Amino acid sequence: MLNTLTISDLRARLAKREVSSREATQACLDQIRRIDGQIRAFLSYDERDALAQAEAADEALGSDGAGKPLLGVPVGMKDVIAVRNQPLGCSSKILDKFISPYDATVTEKLRAAGAVVFGRLNMDEFAMGSSTENSAFGVTRNPWDTSRIPGGSSGGSAAAVAADECLASLGSDTGGSIRQPAALCGCVGLKPTYGRVSRYGLVAFASSLDQIGPFTKDARDAAIMLGVLSGHDPRDSTSVPEPVPDYAAALDGNIKGLKLGFPKEYFIGGVDPQVTRAVQGAVKQLEDLGAEVIEISLPHTEYAVATYYIVATAEASANLARFDGIRYGLRVEGVDPTDLYSKTRGAGFGAEVKRRIILGTYVLSSGYYDAYYLRAQKVRTLIRQDFLKAFEKVDAIVTPTTPTAAFKVGEKSDDPMQMYLSDIFTISCNLAGICGLSLPCGFTDHPKLPIGLQLLGQPFGESTLLKIAYAYEQSTEWHRQKPVVA
Repeated sequence: MLNTLTISDLRARLAKREVSSREATQACLDQIRRIDGQIRAFLSYDERDALAQAEAADEALGSDGAGKPLLGVPVGMKDVIAVRNQPLGCSSKILDKFISPYDATVTEKLRAAGAVVFGRLNMDEFAMGSSTENSAFGVTRNPWDTSRIPGGSSGGSAAAVAADECLASLGSDTGGSIRQPAALCGCVGLKPTYGRVSRYGLVAFASSLDQIGPFTKDARDAAIMLGVLSGHDPRDSTSVPEPVPDYAAALDGNIKGLKLGFPKEYFIGGVDPQVTRAVQGAVKQLEDLGAEVIEISLPHTEYAVATYYIVATAEASANLARFDGIRYGLRVEGVDPTDLYSKTRGAGFGAEVKRRIILGTYVLSSGYYDAYYLRAQKVRTLIRQDFLKAFEKVDAIVTPTTPTAAFKVGEKSDDPMQMYLSDIFTISCNLAGICGLSLPCGFTDHPKLPIGLQLLGQPFGESTLLKIAYAYEQSTEWHRQKPVVA
């Protein structure tokens, strides 16, 4: 089945003319038709356009395609990233039927690399959630157990890769929205350093935290994707003009001498013993491969969740003010502009988005700004300093990605605080602006559900994370196991 291949395997077979991009793309489309009624990873897809792109890739294989690292590879897109002439709805009623008039920078880069860019993948509305239950267009299910959530907010992107509906996908990560669903669905998810990948064309949730990154089937594919996506973009004022290394070339399987930090604050009450056991086993495996593991401290970790939900909601309340029923999207008529505005937003936004807008407006309001938002920014600086101090001693940090495996659909829907704690191990990475990666490191017993290992790296240290992930994968089989979707 061509849809089950990795990017590197498909590219090798395409180069030898053993298969065509059209065949690979058709295999993905057939898989979507076969199982997506159960998974619901895709909101929509344009089959004719996808096959036309694939046929163009097949023609390019015989001419100028040799230097294109993703030529003919089907890649799915989270519904928060702009693709010209495709829906851009953020899984929200307020943007239902909105069509993007332009490509995001990452979309342009994928096209330039030869990828077949197709499909709109489900997500929590405006990327606000940890389970993909907040979508206005239905819940995405975990391919390993369809009674369970796939994680969020990029749940559709993770589920689609895990279920072989595409070879790779893009998501966005504001507080763990790539790494957490990657862990729960058993694939690789990479959140780049803030500024490494352009945010132009990404609908903003929290502008100082958002970052686009890839979901893939293994670490080598993540390296290939990151190499394509990275680079300075003058259209994004936060994009950093940092050289882009050849990530894939650095994957030699050798991690001897690397120092890895094991933060004591990440092994706390509430972590499933099976998660702890799997992560400790992965750490032992990394030691056997030649890495040195030492205990470190990240003392301000306990304040991360509170800090995040002040900073993120404050920025969300400002960013989402533009959805007013006047310029684009849903419009509910009112007796005057204020009435129109309130009715449109009341009808268009879901409960979680409204909750975060209200929280953000509150912490920015007169009399509370200093007590909440300003203080949160100061704590954010302390959290970043914790990481930078740790990276003076270690090359990377190893933690669980999530405290538990995937929970049941509806299990935490009535308890927002419990839902927020699903991201307790991923949030600090965004606050600090560093890079993070999740990869499979085991399974729970009954039922069999994926467990993720998180690697955290210093700013622009993605090469080191990918090197560690690749070495671990070469010595284990976790990433090769597949869910069975009837």
